Amino acid sequence: MSYRAMLRLPGVAAQAVLGFLAQLTQQVAPVGIVLVVQGASGSLALAGVAAAAFSVGAGMGRPVQGRLMDRHGGRVVLAATALLHVAALLALLACARPGLPWWPMVALAWVAGIGLPPVSVSMRVEWGLRVGGEGRTTAYSLVYLVQELAMLTGPLMFGLLIAVASASLALGLVAAAAGAGTLAFARALQVGPDAHTTGRGRAFADRRMLVLMAVVLLHGGTFGALQVGLPALAAARDLPAATGILVAALSLGGIAGAAAYGARSWASSPQVRLVALMALLGLALAPLVLVGPLPAFCAVLFAGGLALNPALTTSSLLVDEYAPTAQAEAFGWISTGLGMGGAAGSAVAGVVGEHFGHGAPFLAAATFALVGAAAAALLLRRP
Repeated sequence: MSYRAMLRLPGVAAQAVLGFLAQLTQQVAPVGIVLVVQGASGSLALAGVAAAAFSVGAGMGRPVQGRLMDRHGGRVVLAATALLHVAALLALLACARPGLPWWPMVALAWVAGIGLPPVSVSMRVEWGLRVGGEGRTTAYSLVYLVQELAMLTGPLMFGLLIAVASASLALGLVAAAAGAGTLAFARALQVGPDAHTTGRGRAFADRRMLVLMAVVLLHGGTFGALQVGLPALAAARDLPAATGILVAALSLGGIAGAAAYGARSWASSPQVRLVALMALLGLALAPLVLVGPLPAFCAVLFAGGLALNPALTTSSLLVDEYAPTAQAEAFGWISTGLGMGGAAGSAVAGVVGEHFGHGAPFLAAATFALVGAAAAALLLRRP
């Protein structure tokens, strides 16, 4: 199925636009929380704790949200989480005043993470059921395209708002826009809980889901290591502003990869493709250890990004196979695995970067991906 045919399905184009708006806070919220908490308390350490609390909350919330979606459909869960997410962020802004206790800000950041609306999970379930079969490659690629565009646009919008206002006002406006987008997206959903058989099974009834989770954790580790390595490299070269360019190169590669991957049909099995994509990701990132000029660095990052989102799309296709009766919950676990892997990858990259230089985080990123390819090879065995 082509993207044009996908977007011509009733409601899909509107859902894509509204899903984009709904996901603006995914990248903005942790950055905004850091700026707001540090500005109120004067402590970067406390700001980091608050941002970590947001990430922990998001990781904890995804599987629970997915289980509820399997049982009751996406509309109720999306509406409830949108209200919780926005209310928690606005309450955090109200508590971010000098002289007030610090712990409510951390607690509210955690609640905001718990309430981060499962928009991409809803899109995967909705569009996967709408198209079925081979069309799911296109559908899931479109999900990641929308998500990547929101993660690229959100911080840019946030930065512009900060330039003309304040971090608190900027975070409040972006949160309100995302909340409104989520509520509108929920109303635009067309597939209800009675349209499929999910909610009657367990996400890990098939043991291959555990292997897939290991691959996803390692995939997240790759991205987490890059998140540390890129700003560290830019700082080491006295070009901190280059961090945005480096991240943009990786994101643009991810967008191009997702667009190309979903635009064609594939004869090979998703298991074979996942092994190949994780291996390609590792091999593409490995030269970053040796590359010198930043333009060449951006080119290598773009090449690595080409495999980044297609690997996530393929993991989603395997969820369809391994957890057909608990899709939303399984997709929630995939999101949690990516977050947990990202945290582990960032920690590893920080340690090796401090001891072995600014090239070490990129070696760690490549290693995570190659080990992920080896883990994915276990899925080639017959169950």
